[in-house]
Amino acid sequence: MRAFEVVSPFQPAGDQGEAIGALAAGIEAGDQFQTLQGVTGSGKTFTMAKLIEAVQMPTLILSHNKTLAAQLYREFKGFFPHNAVEYFVSYYDYYQPEAYVASRDLYIEKDASINDEIERMRLSAARNMMERNDVIIVATVSCIYGMVTPEVYRKMTSTFSVGEVVDVEALIRRFVELQYERNDAVLERGRFRRRGDTLEIFPAYMEEAYRVDLDWDRVQRIRRFNPISGEILEELDRALIYPAKQFVMPAEMVQKAMEPIKRELASRLQWFRAEGKIMEAERLKTRVEYDIEMLSEMGYCPGIENYSALLAGRKPGESPDTLIDYLPERHLTFIDESHVTLPQLGAMYAGDRSRKQSLVDYGFRLPCALDNRPLRYDEFAARLDKTVFVSATPGKTEVDQSTRVVQQLIRPTGLLDPEIEVRPSEGQMEDIYGEVRKRIAAGERSLILTLTKKMAEDLTDYLSGLGLKVRYIHSEVETIERVEILTQLRQGKFDILVGINLLREGIDLPEVSFIAILDADKIGFLRSITSLVQIIGRAARNAAGKVIMYADRRSDAMEQAIAETARRREIQVAYNEKHGITPVTVKKAIADILTRHIEEAADAAATSIEALKKSHNALIPEQRKKLIKALEHEMLEHAKNLEFEQAAALRDEIEKIKSLGKI
Repeated sequence: MRAFEVVSPFQPAGDQGEAIGALAAGIEAGDQFQTLQGVTGSGKTFTMAKLIEAVQMPTLILSHNKTLAAQLYREFKGFFPHNAVEYFVSYYDYYQPEAYVASRDLYIEKDASINDEIERMRLSAARNMMERNDVIIVATVSCIYGMVTPEVYRKMTSTFSVGEVVDVEALIRRFVELQYERNDAVLERGRFRRRGDTLEIFPAYMEEAYRVDLDWDRVQRIRRFNPISGEILEELDRALIYPAKQFVMPAEMVQKAMEPIKRELASRLQWFRAEGKIMEAERLKTRVEYDIEMLSEMGYCPGIENYSALLAGRKPGESPDTLIDYLPERHLTFIDESHVTLPQLGAMYAGDRSRKQSLVDYGFRLPCALDNRPLRYDEFAARLDKTVFVSATPGKTEVDQSTRVVQQLIRPTGLLDPEIEVRPSEGQMEDIYGEVRKRIAAGERSLILTLTKKMAEDLTDYLSGLGLKVRYIHSEVETIERVEILTQLRQGKFDILVGINLLREGIDLPEVSFIAILDADKIGFLRSITSLVQIIGRAARNAAGKVIMYADRRSDAMEQAIAETARRREIQVAYNEKHGITPVTVKKAIADILTRHIEEAADAAATSIEALKKSHNALIPEQRKKLIKALEHEMLEHAKNLEFEQAAALRDEIEKIKSLGKI
């Protein structure tokens, strides 16, 4: 095993070293769960990297969304250039799950657009976990969905060596069984071709292909080459080919599952007919018999994952194998932003079950489809070895499970948590006006948080009427426009941003020195202790940071948030005095406002849409098709570059244009 080695010009600073040491000691002592409570700007990601280096364990890093997972992936790629850092997220650019809405008798067929590059990265992650131990997987919660078992995946390979005598036709059949497509004209990822005595195969998980030169039935030479330029990259003695798809089964297992599928179909048809549900029975019979025929002839069918339990020989209700089962028994897991990720993990099973139960009840799927599911939280937790929850505001679940909570409260920059005041709601608008004018005079920005969209819009109109430059942002504002708004705030094109939930992790606004929280005493998610601490953290990038809570009373959440912020300030002040540090506002390039989402990319996407619209008339069917095709190409390019929000915005634009053809 190659050792994990962090490559960085920095060394642990502040209390990072203490946190790394304490967490490493806990792992060595056998603690299963620990929590790293790190404030915004304290370098939690660097601490995670150094902990991996200290304990030398294969690692899974879980994030609650693709954007943050992509940010973490890039950061860990930078920290560990000599190790295998992999990216495992949902490979759909667009995904509409199969569903049935009984109240409207509406069946919604599964619709999805698969991102080839992300599929490659998922397959690469599985392959590397088969072959090496120095692996770091950055994943979203999609990793708790079922996969083929590691044993079957390892079995479903094809290997050949220089000098070996092979049955070429059998080798080609094996490639097809591994879900590779034969195309003798074009060599693309997931395909192979034969040209005389030469076989070329482009593994679905690689960016290079293999060329196998044959002397009749003997392997004469194996080379790895660039499929675009044709450049030979490496001479090999041996090649090992893994499947082209995540869900692939040996032919004998597929054939063995035919009888259980038929038995379950017969049982279900008998039940429907006994209940007088003839339509449901015929619907199910037609669908499953078609799937059985496809499985028998092709070894695959659309929606094969719905038969995964029977194919794998699992008992009803038994949990599926997942990415976690590919990790060795001794491994480390980080659950990043655990206050958000854990509730998401816990909610996955129930939501999936509800949707599939309707499909089963109305004859669209066999009951075995219910076992094609994500893990329940208890099943997920039982699979973990050593786990570290990471959050600035860990919840009760994390703290109760953890043997120790390690705090990382010092920012090496010396920046303090902002000062907090509580002021009455009466006269709050006049008070806010005075505060934001002070910030405008100092060249700084302000955030105002409301509880509703309408309040955000009305307040924006009110402040605009007073001559202030102000914008609002909420869920109905399109994705790219949100990026542009935040960029323009930092650039000073306006001074005040009004919103509901500006807590999104990954957003850094160092120009913001003032935050006003309206209705701070209200009870609910947006004014919980976790939310308030996260809101306060938005002003922790500016040396002049200040937060004012407008309320008619002090709620328990307010009291706890104020006390926690004061405690953190005291610790940072003591550290600054000891080391002679004067806090300085973070200087961060405007292009970094949202991880990866640079202004040029957003502007280019918006501009290209408008340019395409002007050059194509969407009301003419032929031109509408060309416009949709061009936009789909651009959407896939953004998705390939992990620019998911731009891709989503283009997808929405495509749907709007498609709807014009339905008028």
